[in-house]
Amino acid sequence: MAAPSPVTLAVLIVSIVAVAVLISFTAVLKPSPRSLRKKRLSMLVDLRILRLCGGASVLLVLLTLLGLETGEYPIPRFQAISTAFWDRAGEYSFVVNSLRFPRVVTALLAGFCLASSGALFQTLLNNPLVSPDVIGINTGAALCAVFVLAIGADVGLLPWAAFAGAVVTAGTIYLLAWKKGITGNRLVLVGIGINALLASGITYLMVKFPIEQVLAAARWQAGSLFGASWSDARTLIIAIACLTPPAWILVRRLRLIQLGDEMASSLGLRVERERTAIILVASGYAAVAVAVIGPLGFVALLVPHIVRLVAGPLTGGTLVLTGAVGALFLLACDLIAQQLFAPTTLPVGVITAALGGPYFLFILVRYNRAP
Repeated sequence: MAAPSPVTLAVLIVSIVAVAVLISFTAVLKPSPRSLRKKRLSMLVDLRILRLCGGASVLLVLLTLLGLETGEYPIPRFQAISTAFWDRAGEYSFVVNSLRFPRVVTALLAGFCLASSGALFQTLLNNPLVSPDVIGINTGAALCAVFVLAIGADVGLLPWAAFAGAVVTAGTIYLLAWKKGITGNRLVLVGIGINALLASGITYLMVKFPIEQVLAAARWQAGSLFGASWSDARTLIIAIACLTPPAWILVRRLRLIQLGDEMASSLGLRVERERTAIILVASGYAAVAVAVIGPLGFVALLVPHIVRLVAGPLTGGTLVLTGAVGALFLLACDLIAQQLFAPTTLPVGVITAALGGPYFLFILVRYNRAP
């Protein structure tokens, strides 16, 4: 593996510093709520969230274009754009439309799913250390997915197997952590234990089956966007279309749950039913992302925490912003994975872990020092 070039390292460092400065700048933006009314319909809109979503959208477009033109086989920017959007039978059609464009779209959609899942879990349990990869949801989905790959079953079963594994794992953690209610600390401890147990199950499957049967599972287990196809992107689009509307509906009820079970029940909310629905939606987001790109870590932990520091508590608009920032983060990590040690391409999970690990320690220290 070749060492990264000084230019690549310099660009990477400058980019990280620029993102840190941008986050510091956006953190000082004050809320600017506006009430929109039309006949019987009314809506409270925060202009700050709209501005942040607009800025994230611009960055999404820029990173998408960068993903189309950069790689082992550089393509001029205008030709990459034209090949992707209107001249699909051009000279670079295979490279752009079969390799790069589906990979970029899959990264954006998977990042949206993972970040949204983390935001729902963290808000539900009021704990910034909770995310589907930390408490075992991703590992439960991965265990069922690895089993499907190892036995050579139809790959079309992968999303369903991952969803089943995530939901069963979430239900098991919920039941084991229940003691006159749920606390974030207890759930994290139970989740870490379940995560270790499930990880050992994955190791057992990898050892038990012949190497030629588990080779695809081993590659998938690293968390990679290599080989992403339009079929993967289609699966993610369908999942997002099905899960996002109920997620928006549940966000308002989630804020009532944060007042406490007794207060929420006195306001007419069926707390356990709503909590179960939130867990199902959050697990579904995580499961479909894991089914497509593998058990990728730290995206669901890091992104919601950053957005909460900048934009405040979870609302419908903040959930969209969290998904957009998750898409940005995962695509940026994939571009780094492709270019840092070029021509060698790293799994994107290596980069998310390298960036997310130190930030996780920062969150842990900050959380423990809180009064």
